[in-house]
Amino acid sequence: MRASHPVFMCGFRPFFVLVAVSGILLVPAWLLVLMGAVPGWQPAGGIVAWHAHELIYGLGMAAVAGFLLTAVPEFTRSPAIGPQALRGLVLLWLGGRLAYAASAAWPAALGLWPAAACDLGLAGVLLAQLAPPLWRDPQRRHLGFAYTLAALILLQAGFYASVAVDGDALAWLRAAVGAFMILIVMAGSRVSMNVVNGHIEAGRPGEPPPGEVGYLARPPRRTLAVFCIGAASAVEFLAGPGLVAAWTALAAAAAMFNLLNDWHVGRPLFRRWPLMLYGGYWLIGLGYAAMGLSGLGLPITASAGRHLLMAGAMALTTLAIMCIAGRIHAGLWLDRRPWAPIAAIALVLAAVLRAASGVGAAGAWAWPLLGLSGLVWSAAFALYLWHAGPTLVGPRTDGQAGCAEPLQEDAASGCDVP
Repeated sequence: MRASHPVFMCGFRPFFVLVAVSGILLVPAWLLVLMGAVPGWQPAGGIVAWHAHELIYGLGMAAVAGFLLTAVPEFTRSPAIGPQALRGLVLLWLGGRLAYAASAAWPAALGLWPAAACDLGLAGVLLAQLAPPLWRDPQRRHLGFAYTLAALILLQAGFYASVAVDGDALAWLRAAVGAFMILIVMAGSRVSMNVVNGHIEAGRPGEPPPGEVGYLARPPRRTLAVFCIGAASAVEFLAGPGLVAAWTALAAAAAMFNLLNDWHVGRPLFRRWPLMLYGGYWLIGLGYAAMGLSGLGLPITASAGRHLLMAGAMALTTLAIMCIAGRIHAGLWLDRRPWAPIAAIALVLAAVLRAASGVGAAGAWAWPLLGLSGLVWSAAFALYLWHAGPTLVGPRTDGQAGCAEPLQEDAASGCDVP
């Protein structure tokens, strides 16, 4: 596909497509592997490591790339990435996915090194693209994105090195989950100011202008949540499961529930976009609570809590941001059709079903719960791709280029029609 194609007009476009395609394919593929439908396929590091890595650094990193390549230029008033460079990042992402899957077929000595070269190259170029404008910003308010991205690179490098020496590769992925949760908290605090207070609705027909600010993403609560999540991840990584890890996970849950108090502003919270982001924060709190209770001996697996974090919080927040940024930066106002809340409910349901398979007596129904969860989760991303795909790959209809927001005057002419 040539670099001048509309899909390379802005950073979110190709990567949001890749997020949706990954969401549709990865979990059904994992279920097929578990059922033995792909006999003999054994990628380097094992199938569990492949499953976790591809959801975290495949789907998750595509979401991070799409968001940061669009948001950082807006936050810092810096130039956006060019089409040629963007195409190169997409090719690196695709190369990583193919190389990891192909590691089951080529010599063991080659292992995951080709996948590591692609994945670490993608993340390194992404950091090199975004860190300078974040650093040059006079107030450096968004520098945390660069630090978290750097942490994800180090954790991924640790994962690949651990696979090469037959170490505990999953420990590096569990730590990466914490880094992603921190990224969600930071991204959510930026997006939610406009979402909850109605600023992104201001130019739409029939929407009143935003009034007094009702929601503020307060730094103290956010900083406490980030610290507690980081502490829980560090303790689990360094000390392994145990009472200390359990109590730090519960501290992370408490900090997230405390962070929710910023959102309780009354009626403005009960719109689809604020509720989706709010639900993501809830799922982070519940996920860490489940992990903590598991460590204290309750009949719930730590995996149940971790899936509330990734299949729940990460997926729901990603969907919300794709629905918002994927419309606004394509020159359209937000989509009011019912498919978006249906997809959001499906993701929450899928995460709850997956978590339930690791809770007490429900474990006897693990296979039906896993299968149903996977189908519902993939259906949510298919619903997104069906409705948002034409916008992501098609030309802008407002005469503008790049990642520019809709023209205010276009709102009166119905610019938000799908």
